[in-house]
Amino acid sequence: MSKKRKVDTKRLSRVERMKKKKRKKMLSMGIFCLSVVVFSVSIFLLWNWFQDNQKIDKLAKETSETVEKKEKEDNQNTELINPPEASLKDDYWDYIKMNLLEVDFNELLSKNSDTVGWIEVKGTNINYPIVQTTNNEYYLNHAFDKTKNDAGWVFMDYRNDAKNFDQNTIIYAHSRYNQTMFGSLKNILSSSWYNNKNNHIIRMSTPTENTMWQVFSVYTIAAESYYITPSFSDTNSYQTFLSTLKGRSEVEFSANLNVNDKILTLSTCQDNFGHRVVMHAKLIKREVRT
Repeated sequence: MSKKRKVDTKRLSRVERMKKKKRKKMLSMGIFCLSVVVFSVSIFLLWNWFQDNQKIDKLAKETSETVEKKEKEDNQNTELINPPEASLKDDYWDYIKMNLLEVDFNELLSKNSDTVGWIEVKGTNINYPIVQTTNNEYYLNHAFDKTKNDAGWVFMDYRNDAKNFDQNTIIYAHSRYNQTMFGSLKNILSSSWYNNKNNHIIRMSTPTENTMWQVFSVYTIAAESYYITPSFSDTNSYQTFLSTLKGRSEVEFSANLNVNDKILTLSTCQDNFGHRVVMHAKLIKREVRT
């Protein structure tokens, strides 16, 4: 090999090493810049999440403290709904002895005309006004005062009749990590919740009536549209629906069901993969408000 060729080879090798070094440096810089972007976005999202939670906590507290709620004992307007046969074992007869809940909606409606009710779920933090609008998207990212908030609010399916309950009345909310909205609904899957039978009751008050609902099924499931079907065209389909929901329950409840029952469904996300935490209850007592 000539002396000139050796020099050219060394020079080429040195150039290649410099290019390789430059590529590594650029790659390192790119990874660093990407890390900074990811970190910045994460901090931004975390800050927004924290801010949304604070606003929702404050709004929920103010709403609960300023709204008048009272226990209602049975009176001449109290109606027992679809009692089970005496021969059947059912805690229905114990639950109907409990008081109904009555809420004053004047202030709530003045703040938000979309208000259709108030819901309280025993053994959880769920104790909020319910709203309803013309779709199921708005209150996924708007609070009760209609300000933009990714924590959303508790809302009724737009397909439901809030005054004359459908066969299946559906209520949704986000499952927040700080236990607000339906964040505490996952409590229903714990033995401590289930073992206290006093928890198996949902009370809901609306501007027209006060109602009580007996829980008959709790479970987790992948996202689907079946359990959030609001009504059925024939009794056979509805009976199949009721049997399916009760059969899905991860624990056993004493409640008996038939096609004359109206039910309440609560649904929220369990995780980021689309799974849901679901609770079903049947109407057992109501009182028309005068």
